[in-house]
Amino acid sequence: MKKRDHGKLLAELTEEYARRFPASLRLHRQACRTLIDGGSHSLRLIEPFPPRIRGARGARISDEDGHSILDFWQGHYANILGHNPAVITEALSDAFAAGRGLQTGFVEQLQSETAEIICRQTGMQRVRFTTSGSLATMYAILLARAYTGRDRVMKIGGGWHGAQPWGLVGIDYHNSRNHFQFSDTEGLPVAIEEEVVVTRFNDTQMLADHFRRYGPQLACFILEPFVGAGGAIPADREYLETARRLSQQHGTILIFDEVIAGFRFHAGILGQLYGVEPDLVTLAKVIGGGMPLAAVAGRQDIMELAKRSGSVRFSGGTYSGHPASLLASKSMLTYLSENEERVYPYINDLAARVRETVEKSFAAEGLYARCIGAGDGTLPGCSVSTVFFPYDEAHVCRSPEDTLNPHVCDVKLANRVLQLALLLEDVHVVHGLGSIATAHTEADLPLIREAYGRVARRIKASL
Repeated sequence: MKKRDHGKLLAELTEEYARRFPASLRLHRQACRTLIDGGSHSLRLIEPFPPRIRGARGARISDEDGHSILDFWQGHYANILGHNPAVITEALSDAFAAGRGLQTGFVEQLQSETAEIICRQTGMQRVRFTTSGSLATMYAILLARAYTGRDRVMKIGGGWHGAQPWGLVGIDYHNSRNHFQFSDTEGLPVAIEEEVVVTRFNDTQMLADHFRRYGPQLACFILEPFVGAGGAIPADREYLETARRLSQQHGTILIFDEVIAGFRFHAGILGQLYGVEPDLVTLAKVIGGGMPLAAVAGRQDIMELAKRSGSVRFSGGTYSGHPASLLASKSMLTYLSENEERVYPYINDLAARVRETVEKSFAAEGLYARCIGAGDGTLPGCSVSTVFFPYDEAHVCRSPEDTLNPHVCDVKLANRVLQLALLLEDVHVVHGLGSIATAHTEADLPLIREAYGRVARRIKASL
């Protein structure tokens, strides 16, 4: 492992950032009087403090210090059309003006209309709504455990399935032999850590070994076919096909967590592009149209355990099936379904050009950066990207064991340094880059080139 000390550069960036964002600093200090760390989601709480946002439209956000910032975070990758697109805001505005949209406690026709779109576009048989991806994955695991009568859950090391009990094991990389086989929070029952089996993404041999060892005990295998927090890594076709075959062989429920991937690559689920159908799929982000909405969809015989007479208490929460969220969802899913041939080629092609621009900007300064793209060629393209700095240029990052391992990649550079340095250039990224929306345009490429170029020169000078 090459030693890189970014301490001095981070100190310089932090000082410059505080000078350039004084209003955000003041408001952050004020927020810390009542909010833990000044906010309510760790990824938004950029160190030393986050920019405080006043507005967001299209590809840009505006902050309290008067900056117009090109944004690639785009609502945690949810805003595939950009911030506050008219197709959603106009529908919501009309509903509110007509006295509709807030919580009623009754069932609106919007639920079945939106569910019909999801079933038609994904091939799933039944849908139930809730309010967050974390709840969706929790309910999916409950359904699998109840259906099989088994306890163990298998997941991917470095895969994020939300802040729910089985999802809080195997997230962070640990410098030990079992890199991810740990609980990542205090407060969980000891049994949870024992129930979760962690396997390696895109490693078919390890997957086969784990099924051979634990198969009769596994209620489900939950994985993202496109790993998000672990590095925006697409699955190999062979890996997903092996997962499908082995799960059927052992009577294990296969759950695709498509909170990120669903309706991001085409107007449906990613499993369809691989020709692999899961038993259950969890959806959120894009399907909400910028509103809080999530869903579990899947086989009828499994989903019916959530019936009133069933054994799984899938209540969803007070705001499940919220009228405004469903209206936003129906509007978004209808738009994506009707404009599929225009939306997805556009964002995929632009994302490829952005990745090329970023890599060339670092290469010009003698720094090797790698943006992960469309995997083994199964996908038509990829509009979500992260940036990695492998110490060995020949190393291919195929799993979170690579991307989150500080002995393989310069993790601090890809995350803390790059994010802070780019904010000083009026560009906001997470994990080094982020997601492309239809609101981004070719006209953004010169700014991206200049911003990454200046940052690359600062990094090079500090090494």
